[in-house]
Amino acid sequence: MRIVVVGNGMVGYKFCEKLVGKNLPDLQITVFGEEQYPAYDRVHLSEFFSGKKADDLSLASRSWYQEKGIELHLGDPVQYIKPSVKLLHTFKGYIKHYDILILATGSSAFVPKIEGIEKDGVFLYRTIEDLHLIQSYAPKANKGTVIGGGLLGLEAAKALLDLGISNTHVIEFAPRLMPRQLDEVGSEMLMTTLAQLGLTIHTNTNTSRITGDDCITGLEFADGSSIETDILVVSAGIRPRGELAIDCGLETGMNGGIVVNSRMQTSDTSIYAIGECALYNEMIYGLVAPGYDMAEVVVSEICRMFDASAATKLFTGFDMSTKLKLVGTDVASFGDPFANGKNISNIVLKDTVKGVYKRINVSADGKYLLGGVLVGDASQYNMLLQTCRNKILLPPHPEDLVLPAREAQKEEGAGVQALPGDALICSCEGVSKDIICQSVTEHGCETVDAIKKCTKAGTGCGGCLPMVKDLMVYTMKQQGKYIRNVLCEHFNYSRQELFDLIKLHELKTYDAVLDQLGKGDGCEVCKPSVSSLLASLWNEMVLKKGNDTAQDSNDRFLANIQRGGTYSVVPRIPGGEITPEKLIVIGQVAQKYGLYTKITGGQRIDLFGAHVSDLPLIWSELTAAGFESGHAYGKALRTVKSCVGSTWCRFGLQDSVSFAIRVEERYRGVRAPHKIKSAVSGCIRECAEAQSKDFGIIATEKGWNLYVCGNGGSKPQHALLLATDLDDETCLRYIDRFLMFYIRTADPLTRTATWLNKMEGGIDYLRNVVVNDSLGMAAQWEQEMQALVDAYQCEWKTAIETPEIRKRFAHFINAPQEKDPTVQFETLRAQKKAANWK
Repeated sequence: MRIVVVGNGMVGYKFCEKLVGKNLPDLQITVFGEEQYPAYDRVHLSEFFSGKKADDLSLASRSWYQEKGIELHLGDPVQYIKPSVKLLHTFKGYIKHYDILILATGSSAFVPKIEGIEKDGVFLYRTIEDLHLIQSYAPKANKGTVIGGGLLGLEAAKALLDLGISNTHVIEFAPRLMPRQLDEVGSEMLMTTLAQLGLTIHTNTNTSRITGDDCITGLEFADGSSIETDILVVSAGIRPRGELAIDCGLETGMNGGIVVNSRMQTSDTSIYAIGECALYNEMIYGLVAPGYDMAEVVVSEICRMFDASAATKLFTGFDMSTKLKLVGTDVASFGDPFANGKNISNIVLKDTVKGVYKRINVSADGKYLLGGVLVGDASQYNMLLQTCRNKILLPPHPEDLVLPAREAQKEEGAGVQALPGDALICSCEGVSKDIICQSVTEHGCETVDAIKKCTKAGTGCGGCLPMVKDLMVYTMKQQGKYIRNVLCEHFNYSRQELFDLIKLHELKTYDAVLDQLGKGDGCEVCKPSVSSLLASLWNEMVLKKGNDTAQDSNDRFLANIQRGGTYSVVPRIPGGEITPEKLIVIGQVAQKYGLYTKITGGQRIDLFGAHVSDLPLIWSELTAAGFESGHAYGKALRTVKSCVGSTWCRFGLQDSVSFAIRVEERYRGVRAPHKIKSAVSGCIRECAEAQSKDFGIIATEKGWNLYVCGNGGSKPQHALLLATDLDDETCLRYIDRFLMFYIRTADPLTRTATWLNKMEGGIDYLRNVVVNDSLGMAAQWEQEMQALVDAYQCEWKTAIETPEIRKRFAHFINAPQEKDPTVQFETLRAQKKAANWK
């Protein structure tokens, strides 16, 4: 059987992959692609501007097609089809006969009819070739504009920002951004967030003319307003590629979509259409998941031609629920996002401070979830989607679905175990809960990568992977198996196991750990993780020979790498208390080395814009004045914030500044799985915001209340009360135990809040371990913490006093005093800032 596929995009490739997987006899598969590249991942196209190359986006190499016996023609578009004799003719002159023809021609960018659209500096955002052209032109541009406020338009805006065009506008004809996914409030929240990131959004705006001679210089709008711009990216929607179908007489819709039935057959039963070119029930499906489902339908049809008893699969439409990350912001919609009316209840959470909006639509009786919108935080998306799809009964308080989990209010039976077996977990590949669970129980898949290879789940957009992992863990626990979260392919141990083994064998360098406990050469996952373990165990200088190359990039320079190739210097200011003399020194250093200064929310002073060769000189002057490294670059204790407490405040119950200084000087330099922040408040008025920290201390009339596992940042969480009315020494002992328990048991890059959320028994279990010493480890943990405290050294001081380390801080090895000539600065409010990247 001769099968010809016209189009080598994601859907065309997926059809080939699924078809060759059936091992049908005597198939001759030929693929014609218009582009020069084999099939690549358009879903993650914008990652091209984050450093990925075309090969990184590739779905399959040319050799894959050869290995599968597929004849591949790239850069050779089909020019016409003759259905009456079942042949087609290509641009390069190939004439190919077919028995079955698959049209997977996809869609093209919709280009609005605007005067001047042909000018230089105007680009589409659709293919890798488009991205190459944008990248080449971008250095000429200081101001950028995107026409289109949908998914691709906002991705194009992100691309311009990534290319250093910080003055970027987005023009949307509709009254709001992403009108198909977001309601009005959700769109406003997204617009506010994008504006904070530097984008200027124009809605209800119709572009009438592109100005300039040969090159674009600006845009004029229908309301008479205008803007200047040096580059324009058009991403105003898509049009199905139905030209071939129209020319050969197949039935098409008004927009050019190729009309198909539920078997994906066109008006010619030998010709099928799949993906964005196919028009089913007067609808074009513009996502990759329904295209994959269409491919599966056609494969099942071909299988039935060989075996009439083979299962029939029909296309009956597709759930267009989707989760996206736009310019770093979560956006999701599911079910009927706009459901409204007397028989529907809307539950809304709106937090303008954190930029979070959540709306869920519930049936009037409160039993079923009908749909919803999420902006700013879509962490609950997968479970909400499954609850909606599978008509799972809602808990008594449906608002709990979008509110942070309340203590002791987790519903029994909630989560992945409550989903039916046929629940569709991976929409892209059509993989159900049963298939994932069976891959664990029947095929021995006990890692997410193994499940991906076995089932293909998570190989599309990747949005289902958290739920895939939850199902894997749940299934393994059901089998009574011990769940081991191994570090990576080079170490067959979890982080906790490696911690104990490194301590037992007294290993002090990454190479020693790899030689004795691992295999291979290591990777970007295990190198920083093992280095963190070594630092947590021995608290030695992180740039000690043998560990330096394994460190995170910031650790290698004992400073944070910032924009434009510059570095920031953050001296420690315990408790936020500083003398006038030290303030003067910071000012003098900033003046001498031309540094931008800013007071932080953690009560420190950041110094930005340092050249790498100046770092040792700056540290020398700061340490001579009594300053130490603030470890802003490391996964370690950052700050212990404080209010003035009873020293100055009339409401203060305890001396919060003195205790904050004692706490910070005890735990400074202690390395952990992630950064640690703390605060001490002198009374319940909580001016130091202790309940948003990894551990926070609040004064009472009898002593201190200790709170743990709070979190600010993108997913804020209040700390929970661990113990009350503690004296100073008891409070410090409990913190010793808490931190050592966290350091020993948390996964890499896991904050204390997430660590507690995943801990069976939650805060009650943690309290039992820390306060009641249920594991019998308290004395050992206190000794281990004291050993770390005793081993403390200021890393800046050690670096400048150790010639072997100090000589690393040079941009040019053969000219250590010369500065990086590419570093450029601009003036900002009487200070300087790094110039925008080009």
